[in-house]
Amino acid sequence: MPAALAALEAELAEATSGPRLMEHVRRIARWRRHAGTAEEREAFDYPRAVLDGYGYATRLLVHDAYISLPVAARIEWAGGVTPALAHSFSRSAPPGGLDGELVAAGAGRPADYAGVDPHGRIVLLDGVASPGAALEASRRGALAQVHVSPHEHVHDMCVSPIWGSPTDEDLERLPATVIVSVTRADGEALRAALAHGPVRLRVFAEVDTAWRQTPILQADLPGRDPATWLMFSGHYCSWYEGAMDNAGANATMLEVARLVARHRDRWERGLRLLFWSGHSQGRYSGSTWYADAYREEIADGCVGHVNVDSTGGRGNTIVADTTAMAETGALADAILRAYAEQGWSGRRMQRAGDQSFWGIGVSCLFANMSEQPARPDDVNASAAVFGAEARAGAGTGWWWHTPHDTVDKIDETILVRDTRIYLAAVWRWLTAPVLPLDFAAASREVREALETLATASRGRFDLSLCLERAAAVEALAARLNAHAGRVAAAADRGAPEAQVEAARINRCLLALQRTLVPIRYTRAGPFDQDPALSLPPLPGLDDVRRLGTLAPDDDEARHLTVRLMRARNRVADALRRAAAELDACLTDLGSP
Repeated sequence: MPAALAALEAELAEATSGPRLMEHVRRIARWRRHAGTAEEREAFDYPRAVLDGYGYATRLLVHDAYISLPVAARIEWAGGVTPALAHSFSRSAPPGGLDGELVAAGAGRPADYAGVDPHGRIVLLDGVASPGAALEASRRGALAQVHVSPHEHVHDMCVSPIWGSPTDEDLERLPATVIVSVTRADGEALRAALAHGPVRLRVFAEVDTAWRQTPILQADLPGRDPATWLMFSGHYCSWYEGAMDNAGANATMLEVARLVARHRDRWERGLRLLFWSGHSQGRYSGSTWYADAYREEIADGCVGHVNVDSTGGRGNTIVADTTAMAETGALADAILRAYAEQGWSGRRMQRAGDQSFWGIGVSCLFANMSEQPARPDDVNASAAVFGAEARAGAGTGWWWHTPHDTVDKIDETILVRDTRIYLAAVWRWLTAPVLPLDFAAASREVREALETLATASRGRFDLSLCLERAAAVEALAARLNAHAGRVAAAADRGAPEAQVEAARINRCLLALQRTLVPIRYTRAGPFDQDPALSLPPLPGLDDVRRLGTLAPDDDEARHLTVRLMRARNRVADALRRAAAELDACLTDLGSP
């Protein structure tokens, strides 16, 4: 980064105001911001007024979204009445409750149903309610699901696997069962009773699911190039007061907006802040609608997406496990080392949060930022949602998605640290002469994924053309990186030709985003949304692994091969177009 820009970044980081951040949190957490409610709509007036005062052009977009608000739940059985929590997109029980026999099915994974017949029964499941478990139980004909929290708190969850508001073709994928959660103690009582013989439950649940008008706040400030802009987004809706999730992040957005605007004359591109509704009770309905309604505007001008969620939580000292894409990983690592003395773990961007722009081909940086440190005896429920693999972080605190997410759960010092991290990310993306993207790393990720799949196929599926093209893209992108470094240095010296060359490189990097992000992060392609379930690298080709386990003359293998050939063509074509774009750019630059 040029020395002058680094000095300004340091000045802005020092100016980050803890008291101002805390005041934003307190002001926002006054409202219960459940999606589509009058209280949420009123709450949107606050960030709009703040951003208007900072000189941003704001507008409130209102659209229809399919929102699901839990109302009440309980369980009646021989042990008495057990309090329960209903979930967004659960079915409501009949007025007299839903009666059934209880069976236990572990965590609700397919293997956990071995020897268990849930059809027409109520399944007792370990862990936080999730779309995957809801979908599996629905497929197996369960009447209802009772999820047992890992501790004494129960967490509000959205259990729809559909990303955004459902289409007419999606409706059948909504959960077909009543879904509630109970505390660990109440779950243990149910298990103990089940160990002594059959148990019958009557489950009561009321969930208000309907189309509602929901808002999105957009705030713009243009840069030197009025046609390009960075998306900086976070959800504004919440569970209850949501002081950490997501008032802390909203405060971060407002403070970053204030600070970077001080030196707007140094921006190469503009900044667009977006505050979403529908994240918590609509499965990202707001950002999904925005991706559909403004697709061409995003495709033409958005240079990247920085997402912010749940900053400043008390005890959330770990930031190393925040997520990034391969092309934004070096930026993530440099910023985390500078402001938290933690290196980025390399954790891949996940299919979660408001990451609704992968089909368009937008490179992303960050989502959930700070977490509790992992401990051997950890029972942090949110860790299961963020990923329970071995890592340094373990979720965002026991109060996550509960009525206890109040202002006292915010640590001002941690909120300042997290905000400085986001400030640096936004500042560098706005001001860098060349966009801070490394597509040599992205194409290396593609090549390594292809090598893994080629091995898993056991020689049954030819990936050699894709491998050859991935290696070519990686080599060309490395050459572009080297040239971009020279251009950035020349721009720092004020060389007049550097601006022209930087603009050409940036057009290439934008094209590479649009080409390479969709094959690495989508199965559905550029105009649809994948389910809210985990996705592996090169998701369209991942079933090559399964092909390697099937008999060659099996009908299933043959049908699968038809689909995989099409997925291979998609990857090969994207790599061909990426190589052509890189070659044309390097030729224009006269790069050896």
